[in-house]
Amino acid sequence: TYGWAWLLKLAAELQNWDDEDGKKWRENLKPLEDEIVARFLNFLPKQDYPIRRGVHANTAFGMALALDYAHIVNQEQLESLIIERSKNYFMDDENCPADYEPDGDDFLSPCLMEADLMRRVLNQKEFEQWLRKFLPQIFQDEKFSLLIPANVSDRRDPKIVHLDGLNISRAWCLVGIYKALPQNLPGKMRILSAAIDHAKATLPYITSGNYEGEHWLASFAIYFLSELKDIASSH
Repeated sequence: TYGWAWLLKLAAELQNWDDEDGKKWRENLKPLEDEIVARFLNFLPKQDYPIRRGVHANTAFGMALALDYAHIVNQEQLESLIIERSKNYFMDDENCPADYEPDGDDFLSPCLMEADLMRRVLNQKEFEQWLRKFLPQIFQDEKFSLLIPANVSDRRDPKIVHLDGLNISRAWCLVGIYKALPQNLPGKMRILSAAIDHAKATLPYITSGNYEGEHWLASFAIYFLSELKDIASSH
């Protein structure tokens, strides 16, 4: 669902863009968009088990972007299905094995991506309760592995440079989690600080001159900055 999700993200961005070219692109994209929605509606009911790996097949990532799309375009059937499947896959999860992250070619965090989906699915109180069971260390441990950026030792290696993407995607997940939690919650500011640390570890290198990262990291960076902008305006 990785490519499907990005296609729906593009459609969602075009939906409310007051621009003549944007409106034309939105119209031209519609047949493919409708096909992708149909594929989600067909696929998710028969996917009995989520894929949790931190690469393209990650189920939580695909459903998170598709759920945002469904909200924006009022696609109620898709929205309802994603909420139902999210709860079915992830609601009872506890103590995510964060110490196993990062894998050597992750560009998505299995634990944080799941949390980033569930903050969309649950209300604030439900999400806080769920997160305390799923990632209790995030409130308690300043050296928690998910709060520390990954080291990227060789940006010319097409797998190792995935870790730049991991840092940026962790950053947007942490921002989303921060925004979803109650104001003045103890430990909450640590989550935002970790998001900024992750971004600083990678943003200077998205134009490294190496194709292995440059051809995709800019989209991750823009997504992170779009998630951050309303926080920046309030601080």
